[in-house]
Parts: sequence; structure tokens; C-alpha cells
Amino acid sequence: MTVDPDTARDESAASAIREEAAEYARQNRWVLNTDEKKLQVVLKGLARNERKFGHRYCPCRIRSGDEERDKEIICPCLWHRDEILQDGSCHCNLYYSK
Repeated sequence: MTVDPDTARDESAASAIREEAAEYARQNRWVLNTDEKKLQVVLKGLARNERKFGHRYCPCRIRSGDEERDKEIICPCLWHRDEILQDGSCHCNLYYSK
């Protein structure tokens, strides 16, 4: 069985993104999603968006195609802190308050 090169690249990138996200969470006294399957979906989505579009756009938000406007949804997005404070997690469920 052959592995799609993009899938392999995304999985490798997702691992690096996970390390960066975990460090960012620690710095902010948060945690990453403890549901490993959901966490992997978000991390692979970030990796895929980085490969396809050049930025880690939140996989849970819709790109407008306007690069300036879409800066708001590069992970961590513009709203993540408020969402974590208000809801206990960011919209895509990557970061959670402790």
C-alpha cells in the first residue's frame, strides 16, 4: 500500500505543529485537547492548510481568499483568547483552559 506524499507530509508537519501548540498552551496556562482523535484532526487540518495556502489557517473557519482579511484566522486566530475565556476552549477545540 502506497502512502500519499501529501498525507505523509501533513502528518510530519502536524507533529511539529503539535509541539509548537503545546508550548504555546503551556506559556498561556492552557492545555491541548485531550481527545487525541479530535486533536489530530485539527493538527492535520492546520498542516494541510499550511501546505496548500502557505499559512496555518484554522481548519474550522472559512477562508475568504483575501489574504489580508484571512490573517485573522491564522492559528492562533484573532479570537482564540476571548473564546477560551468565555467558552473554556477555542472554536476549533485545539486549546482549552485548565
